[in-house]
Amino acid sequence: MAYPSVREMLAACQAEHLPLHEVILRSDLAESGLTREDSLAEMHRMWSVMCRTSAEYREEDRSNSGFAGGDAAKVEAAARAGLLLGGDYLNQVLAEALKTAECNACMKRIVAAPTAGSCGVLPAVLLPLWRAGLADEEAVCRALYVAAGFGQVIAARATLAGAEGGCQAEVGAASAMAAAALVYLKGGTAEACAEAFAMALTNLEGLVCDPVAGLVEIPCIKRNVIGAMNAVSAADMALAGVVGHIPADEVIDAMAEVGAAMSRDLRETGIGGLAGTPTGQAIREIVTMAQEEA
Repeated sequence: MAYPSVREMLAACQAEHLPLHEVILRSDLAESGLTREDSLAEMHRMWSVMCRTSAEYREEDRSNSGFAGGDAAKVEAAARAGLLLGGDYLNQVLAEALKTAECNACMKRIVAAPTAGSCGVLPAVLLPLWRAGLADEEAVCRALYVAAGFGQVIAARATLAGAEGGCQAEVGAASAMAAAALVYLKGGTAEACAEAFAMALTNLEGLVCDPVAGLVEIPCIKRNVIGAMNAVSAADMALAGVVGHIPADEVIDAMAEVGAAMSRDLRETGIGGLAGTPTGQAIREIVTMAQEEA
């Protein structure tokens, strides 16, 4: 069965003398009833979809609202021109997060990891490493099992839905999952994975879900970038031996408490926050008029 806590997941690694991805894989098999071959095939399939989503990105594509599309291409062009502050990896992370999130807004095929609104985070941090030959597909899929294991604990102890817990439960969860995956890819311990996960989730605690016009576009797409960059920062800190001091399970519980305390207007209703600003309301009117005319 899925682990109800990160603590128990790590304890299983020690007790069974197994790597973290194997403990999580065995848990998945027990819960799903799948064979090992079927589970592995499904993980590889999801990775292939992440790859195709990026490869099939087109800068001319726009969402139905007209407010999403083309930004990843701008970032790539700026990187080629030497205009950006980040190094090659960070520039690619930025562009890839935008690509997948824009593809989601343009109704293309994506992997909800863990949700459609946060679909850009995991592929953004993993694709550049894979393309550079720093991680092969087998290693990436092992890291995806690690990400999934931590995501399952969030689902069990809190929520992965913005309507329940705000964007901290979507982009925040994706960022934490990606941080753990990165640490695992770099050979970090299970404990270091948990530290990265906890720090990444902590950094986005309290993030509200305030989609303008009720669409998963503004500010959702750019938040995928923040989630990906946060994951890299948390992973690097954990790999360096930095700790966040609050255990992962307690961070998850705090996130759940904060989400429950949020106003309904800040939980995916498209009412408060950025959605309630004058510009947000003006965009809503434009979108509504376009929908009525269609």
